[in-house]
Amino acid sequence: MENSTADTKISYAPHVALVFVQLMFGTFPVVGKIALQSFPSFGVVAIRVGSAALAFGALQIFSGEIGLERRKDYLLMMFYAALGVIFNQLLSMKGLSLTTATNSALLAVMMPVFVALISAVFGFDRLNWRKGVGILIAAAGVVYLIDPAQASFSAEHTRGDLMIVANGFCYAAYLAISKDVIARNGALRSLAWLFFFGSLICVPIGAFSLSQIDFSQITASSSAAMVFIVLFPTIGAYYLNAWALARVTPSVVAVYIYLQPVIGFVLAVIFLGEKFTFKLFTAAILIFAGVFLVSKKFAAAENLHPHETQA
Repeated sequence: MENSTADTKISYAPHVALVFVQLMFGTFPVVGKIALQSFPSFGVVAIRVGSAALAFGALQIFSGEIGLERRKDYLLMMFYAALGVIFNQLLSMKGLSLTTATNSALLAVMMPVFVALISAVFGFDRLNWRKGVGILIAAAGVVYLIDPAQASFSAEHTRGDLMIVANGFCYAAYLAISKDVIARNGALRSLAWLFFFGSLICVPIGAFSLSQIDFSQITASSSAAMVFIVLFPTIGAYYLNAWALARVTPSVVAVYIYLQPVIGFVLAVIFLGEKFTFKLFTAAILIFAGVFLVSKKFAAAENLHPHETQA
């Protein structure tokens, strides 16, 4: 009985972590807009990436060996940093500043599809009917929730929309191909190097943007928003996401992205006084059903071949 309980904990802990990841990422559009009232988009990226590099680096030095397991892992981490940190952060923040929140939510639906296709092409994952049905059901829930008819794809938003799509592809590629290296080196050590390499590009770019603003005009709400962004949607979310990625397949990690629009609507109900509608309830059921179909199969597989690597 004890072993069975332990196996259950091992199986479901990554899924609990992924829910918390989406809770933290789901707050970012609202809090990010507050930060952008005082900070330029690239400045926000510099603060996020630079702070995360310092935090993860210090924690790893304190916890143990900072060096990666294999020499080739350094080159791989540089590549993963380009996909998962540099292009992801820069394209995401700039795209958000140029398009609408509805467009961003709609285009995010494409990310799990990108992950499934990239994983299949490189042999890291396999497409099957259960995964395909789960992805389609969850996507249907998101599309039903945000209503594509409300999205604005006018010329003024096209550049931002394309950046959001490119951002989704880059982050999907990072999720699809980085699993083995992160599992081998552990989440904390991997993130220390990912954000170190990412900061070499993001911090100088963002520092130039920050040098152009009047710091006396920065509001208290924007400053508080930046602190929140660094602690939760950056350090907290990236760590839990990497920890989970070392233990489940990339497609499982990606499908939880579908929870973000639901979280956004729930936050609007709680903090903005909007009504909890039948539409939101129906969409939530579809999304959770899709997540269940994708994650259930691989939870069983993990019990047959559990990962031993510790973060």
